Amino acid sequence: MTTLTFICAAFYLVTAWRLNTRVMVRSSGTEVATESNQLLLALGIAAIILHGATIYEGTVTADGLRLGLFNALSLVGLTVAALVLFAVHGKPLDNLGVFVLPLSALSVLLAWIFPATTGSGADMSIGIQLHALVSIVAYGLLALAALQAVLVSVQDRWLRAKTSMTRLRALPPLARQESLLFQLIGAGFFFLSLALVSGTMFVQDLFAQHLVHKTLLSGVAWIVFGVILLGRWRYGWRGRPVIRWCLTAFVLLALAYFGAKLVLEEILGRSWSG
Repeated sequence: MTTLTFICAAFYLVTAWRLNTRVMVRSSGTEVATESNQLLLALGIAAIILHGATIYEGTVTADGLRLGLFNALSLVGLTVAALVLFAVHGKPLDNLGVFVLPLSALSVLLAWIFPATTGSGADMSIGIQLHALVSIVAYGLLALAALQAVLVSVQDRWLRAKTSMTRLRALPPLARQESLLFQLIGAGFFFLSLALVSGTMFVQDLFAQHLVHKTLLSGVAWIVFGVILLGRWRYGWRGRPVIRWCLTAFVLLALAYFGAKLVLEEILGRSWSG
């Protein structure tokens, strides 16, 4: 397990380095070799497979899923890494990958350092486990949206400050970056909607299962993301206000899931199941 963890983290870091190299090569106006892209994909797939193996080892038990705080973080790390690596050829996600993959490596190491001791799947029905997995996919997509919002903000500032073209060439056009931001928000909003609906179906008692704060904060985040999408569709919203609201909604979502989980499991020694 220890060996797999460190190899996985190393593969993520090497893949991030290769992605950064590709971004720099493209910014100079040079075409990236096909062999380089194939090596990048192979490294990324290897990292994801190893990451999946470490999660399986630490999460799947005879009683069900053990979704402790750091196991959940690791699962989010796997989700965002897979989204970036498998979409990197069709979307301008190279720049996101440079930041995301080291964070995925960190999530693997944290799950190894702090193994789950609470939150056993023995107390979780299949419906609740599916709800948790859908929630993690939603969180991963919206985490990417938040990172993309930061990149859009940085690029906008560079354009306003008339930063050197070398920096700007490392990023796709701003309009394309904003389009990707809304695509990520839309996909995350869809899965967050599924998570909230499945939660109402499978959660029996919000108070007994310590889910009131999580549900309220998630609901507020869902409303904010929905308003952003509506504003984009109806009024063509873009720019700094969208970025601020996107980051605000993501902070609410992070508090809903990981903030509540941290307090319950690490401080109170309980789990959401009871």
